[in-house]
Amino acid sequence: MPPERLSYLSQNDAIMWQVESDPLLRSTIVAVSILDRAPEWERVVAATRRTIDHVPALRHRVVPAPLHHGTLQWVPADVVDLDHHLRHVVLPAPGTVDQLLEHARASGAARFDPDRPLWHFTLVEGLENGRAAFVTVAHHVVTDGIGAVQLAAHLFDLTADPAPGPTAADPTAAVRETDASAEGHAPDVVHRWLDAVARDVGVAASVARHGIPALIPDLLHALRHPIEASTEIVETTRSIARAVAPAVDTKSPLIADRRPVGRYQSIEVPLDDLRAAAATVGATVNDAYLAAITGGLRRYHEHHGAPVETLRMAMPISLRSDGDRTGGNRVSLLRFEVPVDETDPAARLAALHELGARIRAERSLAHTEAIAAVLNLLPRQLLGTILKHVDVIASNVPGVPVPLYLGGAEVERVIPFGPTAGSSVNLTLMSYCGTCSVGVHADTAAIPDAEVFLESLRAGFDEVVALAR
Repeated sequence: MPPERLSYLSQNDAIMWQVESDPLLRSTIVAVSILDRAPEWERVVAATRRTIDHVPALRHRVVPAPLHHGTLQWVPADVVDLDHHLRHVVLPAPGTVDQLLEHARASGAARFDPDRPLWHFTLVEGLENGRAAFVTVAHHVVTDGIGAVQLAAHLFDLTADPAPGPTAADPTAAVRETDASAEGHAPDVVHRWLDAVARDVGVAASVARHGIPALIPDLLHALRHPIEASTEIVETTRSIARAVAPAVDTKSPLIADRRPVGRYQSIEVPLDDLRAAAATVGATVNDAYLAAITGGLRRYHEHHGAPVETLRMAMPISLRSDGDRTGGNRVSLLRFEVPVDETDPAARLAALHELGARIRAERSLAHTEAIAAVLNLLPRQLLGTILKHVDVIASNVPGVPVPLYLGGAEVERVIPFGPTAGSSVNLTLMSYCGTCSVGVHADTAAIPDAEVFLESLRAGFDEVVALAR
């Protein structure tokens, strides 16, 4: 029987993996699920094993292809050691949420062991009022925000006491059964090298087919309508130029410093309030979210006597389709400038709604892999310089509208945290049971006064929510 077909990191993921030798550019995502009480440990172990069995990315690690170090392969881990990947700790008294978030931040800041799968879960007990938390940490190449929600479908239950079902008794067995075609046929070095060569040829051919010629949507149409086709080519070229244009400085002189030390905080806002505010100008919840955080950023800059007109924002754009498997990273990071100086929240919301429509129509989104393949040829230092000149990253993850349970304990709220990835702050919104939690991961060099920044953001949300009242 032939060896299994190997899988590879996408070009976008390869960039993420290659640049993180710089601690400022590490790409780790963290989710903090606060539980109403401590769950049953044995059921947490069983749920984790079940999830490992269903999500291949939790059983694989990343390695350079033999003699092709720029090509990164997913290969099965020799063993999935639950003692390493699943942890159980108790917070010291008094067990505040701030203590919990600092524990989660420290867990997310640690570099993964490349010889193991790139994730770990921690059950945290000792939270005030008898509560507990479950902290999930994964490298961004393992999953994106939407993939994490899909992963949660295997990890969490929909009732406190679900009917018993089949679980993976041994995650190591799942690795052997799923990832090797037959005993003795796991991918050896020669097979991995040959497969990498074939893959590199395929990527080059794909870029040749879809990278440059795809700029002409239909050759026959171009021949019949040369003026119209030329306009399409120009617009697509301009869109790609916007996607790859280097940034030599931040738009904000106030939040320009960087160091690999962050802080986690959070804000909560009812989903219906954001939805109602957006409806006042025919916008979306995401538009209202951006209007709130840009309002907060304006207030923070004004507080320090350093007003700005625009900021450079990066936002993950999901490229996930229905056929994609659970987990995995299916996003492309798009950079654009957002208006910050508009004081009228309704006008700012309307402007961001128009901007959002233009972003979703960017022609470069159809060419993200080809663009990333070219960027992968650039020196890592240059890519890092581009990332470090983003002012803020904002992400909006569709959440879960129904209660979830883990080991009999109910999830009260879920707080997501994304990587700063060279920016001053990552703001990630996720809804759960009608409440939006915004995880604020700030670089403490760029934003040393975290409480002032958080209050500025709260004021930004308050003024947007007030539009619906």
